[in-house]
Amino acid sequence: MTSYDVFNGDADGICALQQLRLQSPKKSILVTGLKRDIALLALVPAKSDDEITILDISLDTNRDALDKVLEAGASVFYADHHYSGEIPEHEHLTAHIDPAADTCTSLIVNRYLEGAQARWAIVGTFGDNFDQLARELGSSLGIDVSELKLLQQLGICLNYNGYGFELDDLMYHPARLFEMLHPFRNPLEFIQEAGYQVLLDQYRTDMQRSADASPDSADSAGAIYLLPNECWARRIVGVMGNDLAKRHPQRAHALLIDRGDGHYRVSVRAPYNRKEGADDLCRQFSSGGGRKAAAGINQLAHDTLAEFSEKFYSGFGVNA
Repeated sequence: MTSYDVFNGDADGICALQQLRLQSPKKSILVTGLKRDIALLALVPAKSDDEITILDISLDTNRDALDKVLEAGASVFYADHHYSGEIPEHEHLTAHIDPAADTCTSLIVNRYLEGAQARWAIVGTFGDNFDQLARELGSSLGIDVSELKLLQQLGICLNYNGYGFELDDLMYHPARLFEMLHPFRNPLEFIQEAGYQVLLDQYRTDMQRSADASPDSADSAGAIYLLPNECWARRIVGVMGNDLAKRHPQRAHALLIDRGDGHYRVSVRAPYNRKEGADDLCRQFSSGGGRKAAAGINQLAHDTLAEFSEKFYSGFGVNA
């Protein structure tokens, strides 16, 4: 029997797995990648009696691969908050999937574990840009404001590390980052590690560069940014989108980076005060998907930019 942990390489996926493996230690093969690498289950050569844990990647995207591993006789634990479509019924599938706009995989796992590793759930929730939910959970545990700020910064940095066009864009491969933090039951202990300080320093440097960016177009409903195809922009695009959403909570945001192959890579954030619509917009385009509050398009053809802009502004308009 072989165990596989298949997880999104962002803060939510990493912190969901951290909770599970602190509570139920298991030697497993880690299967992960960039934040946009979500068709991960097809990489698992499942056999009968294998155990597969899947976290923070869309069941709808991995449906065919899920059918195959179940047919092979593997047992699957699946926790996620993205659009799933119909969830199959199978005796070897345990699914904890909730696509509601006000949750994330770290919170779903926290409920499953009845709060046993809640501090790491807080980190993942901050990383997924659900600040109020993270603070509420922290308050319920008696965590003070200064500690919550440190957990928030950690969540942001873990999320930042997942963005890029290639793994070489990242500071750490997500599997390596999970291995670095896994020994620490208390996230504040990991914060003292030199490896985290390297990540934090690079994040701050990239954020300073992003401060000079201005929107290519904007109105009361939203703003579209065109960013250069440079390493700092490829790394910061997701966290920059989250930051803009919090600074302009009434407005939606789209951040586009020219891939250099006739396409843009797109990150979309719904208005922070009504976290919905991002997935609906992005699924109208090939290679688009995500969740209600945050979604993206891997390849948006240059000649469809006008169409995207029209749908973006109309979709998030005042009366939308």
